[in-house]
Amino acid sequence: MHQTAAVSYSMAHLTDMPLLFHLHDKQPNGYAITRMKKGELSLNEYLLMFADAVFGFFALFVLVKVLGKTQISSLTPFDFISAIILGELVGNALFEKESGIPEIAFLVVVWGLLLYITEVVTQKFKGSRAVLEGRPSIVIHKGHLIYDVLKENRLDIDELQHLLRSKDVFSIEEVEYAVLEVDGTISVLKKPDYQTPTNSDLNVSPTPVKLGRTIVSDGEVLWDNLKEANLSKKWLEEELHKQNIAAVEDVFYAEWQENQQKLFTMLYHNKK
Repeated sequence: MHQTAAVSYSMAHLTDMPLLFHLHDKQPNGYAITRMKKGELSLNEYLLMFADAVFGFFALFVLVKVLGKTQISSLTPFDFISAIILGELVGNALFEKESGIPEIAFLVVVWGLLLYITEVVTQKFKGSRAVLEGRPSIVIHKGHLIYDVLKENRLDIDELQHLLRSKDVFSIEEVEYAVLEVDGTISVLKKPDYQTPTNSDLNVSPTPVKLGRTIVSDGEVLWDNLKEANLSKKWLEEELHKQNIAAVEDVFYAEWQENQQKLFTMLYHNKK
């Protein structure tokens, strides 16, 4: 009786010990057990976490593809909140022991449907766009700063100047209109005196615009682009020879500029 009580006592306190018994370790009584530090994860648990993470990655990737590029190209306040919540849902599902692939799939599908429904609503009902996506705000009107709009959008002068510089505007004096978009960027219309003249303004006949093609990237020839430009390997070697370049491997970047009928090249240069 006392022996049974002692065994029961030892088994009841086994979980309170700093070590857990998991693998094989020969004991005097003949039982084979192995110690594993408390808090360690088994290989199966790591494999399950890996499977959950991989599934979550591909599920979110498919979701972004289905919803379209607008979800990642322009981050509106609603999109920002959606991204945080979706990441939180998947993160919790990954690290909760009771959650697995079915739970992650359910959360992704439900949240994806909510985002899709929201997109449909904003397309069908124009009045909902202001609530869900926001409205652009005119911060400079006819050359004048609109103080209350700046204050409403919590935009100070320094931040406004930073946004203007991103549009190649280095003086507020040059701006006739500036619109703060819903994704936080700014659109600028310059005053006539500061606008870049066009070909029609200068009475210059326009020339056809053709897209430049990357021919060499990181020392490797992009054969598909070379073929689409109706160029050959021999032509490329001759052009590189004209520019005193011994081999393609020496070229970091090369672009065929069809408008100017020339090959633009850049070699490898390191910061000294």
